[in-house]
Amino acid sequence: MEKKPMAPLPGVDDPIDLLRGWRADADREETHDPSAACLATVGRDGAPAARIVLIKALDARGLVFYTNSESRKGRELAEHPSAALALHWPALGRQVRIEGPVVPVSDEEADTYFASRPRGSQIGAWASAQSSVLVGGLDELSRQFRDTSERFSGRPVTRPPHWTGYRVVPHRIEFWRHRDDRLHERLRYERTEDA
Repeated sequence: MEKKPMAPLPGVDDPIDLLRGWRADADREETHDPSAACLATVGRDGAPAARIVLIKALDARGLVFYTNSESRKGRELAEHPSAALALHWPALGRQVRIEGPVVPVSDEEADTYFASRPRGSQIGAWASAQSSVLVGGLDELSRQFRDTSERFSGRPVTRPPHWTGYRVVPHRIEFWRHRDDRLHERLRYERTEDA
């Protein structure tokens, strides 16, 4: 079978436009959650730590994920407010790497997103002390969830003060696309001082 040549990656003036296009393609084609991204932060000891987060917003200001600010990643971002993200869409043969400083979203943004979450997820944000040891195991977590459910019975669940969003502000974005025979393509954008 003859291989069809692929068109080269298009260079664009605004890499966020290209990222939005790739994300839209992933929303249509990926079988698993296309919003999943690997987030890498730096710990107090200088060692990297990585985990999967969900990207809930993407615009010219950056990419946003939400979490407990008292979690390990929240503590690491408070000490070293920069991070790297890797988005991988295997069905499309694409990935994107993003590096840059991290800033908290506004309280209004966090409140709006929190209000859009399923009630169970809202209660879980109060009940779970993310990244801490559960001495009583899953039974303890289930009890905390029940207690929190009773506390908010019959009324809206407000956003916990320790739960917020973080925006990764891209200073470097690298688009990667699979090509046969390991002739993969990369297109890198770096923010300049005057940008």
